[in-house]
Amino acid sequence: MATRVPLGKMESRSAPLEMTGEQFRALGHELVDRIGAFLDSMPGRPVTPAGAPGVVRAALESERGLPEEGAEPATLLRRAGDLLFEHSLFNGHPRFYGYVTSSPAPMGMLADLLASAVNSNVGAWKLSPMASEIELQVVRWLAEFIGYPSDCAGLLVSGGNMANLTCFLAARAARAGWNIREQGVAGGPRLAVYASSETHTWIQKAADLAGLGTGAIRWIRTDAQQRLDLNALEVQYRRDVEEGFRPFLVAGSAGTVSTGAIDPLADLSAFCTERGLWFHIDGAYGAFAAGVRSAAAAFRGIELADSIAVDPHKWLYAPLEAGCALVRHRSALRDAFSYHPAYYNFEQEGVNFFDIGPQNSRGFRALKVWLALQHAGAAGYRVMIADDIAVAGHLFQLAEDHPELEALTHQLSITTLRYVPPELRAKLGARETEEYLNRLNQRLQDAIEQSGEAFLSNAVVDGKYALRACVVNFRASAADMEEVQRLIVRLGREVHRELSAL
Repeated sequence: MATRVPLGKMESRSAPLEMTGEQFRALGHELVDRIGAFLDSMPGRPVTPAGAPGVVRAALESERGLPEEGAEPATLLRRAGDLLFEHSLFNGHPRFYGYVTSSPAPMGMLADLLASAVNSNVGAWKLSPMASEIELQVVRWLAEFIGYPSDCAGLLVSGGNMANLTCFLAARAARAGWNIREQGVAGGPRLAVYASSETHTWIQKAADLAGLGTGAIRWIRTDAQQRLDLNALEVQYRRDVEEGFRPFLVAGSAGTVSTGAIDPLADLSAFCTERGLWFHIDGAYGAFAAGVRSAAAAFRGIELADSIAVDPHKWLYAPLEAGCALVRHRSALRDAFSYHPAYYNFEQEGVNFFDIGPQNSRGFRALKVWLALQHAGAAGYRVMIADDIAVAGHLFQLAEDHPELEALTHQLSITTLRYVPPELRAKLGARETEEYLNRLNQRLQDAIEQSGEAFLSNAVVDGKYALRACVVNFRASAADMEEVQRLIVRLGREVHRELSAL
């Protein structure tokens, strides 16, 4: 039984978390001023302090217990700023090229503040009328930008894994051949899905979470450009049909994470259409380059997909989180996700996103994308994406021209390369040499990270451990690439001397 509170004690309630408008403005102004100063200072800071976990925990006082009493908010915000500005990796830094994490647009930072102020639950239209309509408009704009039918369905999710998983579940419901949502995967033949060996690990998570198991994935070999091999796909498909499997999905990549490879999308679409398979494209990283004239030809066929995953927090520079699932037919999403329990009382005049995706309660992710698309315009985004591709290409050319570097790949805005000591150049390909170079470049990547002067990730290209620079960074320039080239050579020589002395 609930405890009764005398009404007299509730007439002038004061909540510890409440602030007056004046208090909020004072705190907000101070915080915005500090963030502005941080943005101005960022190019002169290390990309990462490269502190050990113990250092970070000590700064946080991580063993401290939950405070019983509250504290003054200005002090709390100042300390939070100190902790984050002194102990974070800055993916907004002009020399951050690790993984596929972009510089966050300042407009997106402000948008997240505004979205939090309204705190819309974008699960049902009635709970979020304007936020829902903004999200629907963003979905149409994203489709339009990459050349996908703008009357498609879609919704924003946390990122590439969830966007791909959402599309995977739509494909499973549409192509399984039985009521898989009710009967599960045991209700029919064993299912099979196809993807290149370069596909991101999202497909393993999707196969696992969807109940197929990772054994349902057919990893198809790639060609010399790291693209899915169509002949190998045909051979594997025929074998599966003969053995009683039910193939239902082919996942093509529009920009692989390791090297930026783009699978033959039009050919894959034709393959799927002929066999009644769902054609999905993982475009989480690369699909937005389809909107750039100089790159568009490589994406021919993107408009034919049954579904596409894209990530505005990658190449549209939105602050995390912002992924998006695009599906040609809205009914496919409803068939995969819609349930209507008795305690739902939501009208059908507008789109209720709980009907077409895995979440019920959903934050207002679309606002930062909506505002930034208008801030830069489609033309502005085309220029920034094309510039990223050119900047990455400049690093590739610098590597090709340097006697101690080996340029390996350049596709979209990803360049891979490695350091090769001059005396080993003539011995490339020998097992002992290749093993040493793999060890050297792995140590070199660690040294670059520890320096704080740049941040690169890695790829393995034809068995070669490579340094990988992924430029989804509107602050990066050709001059930065020249500094990175000098850094790689300088630290490469130091690491080589250290290894040679062992």
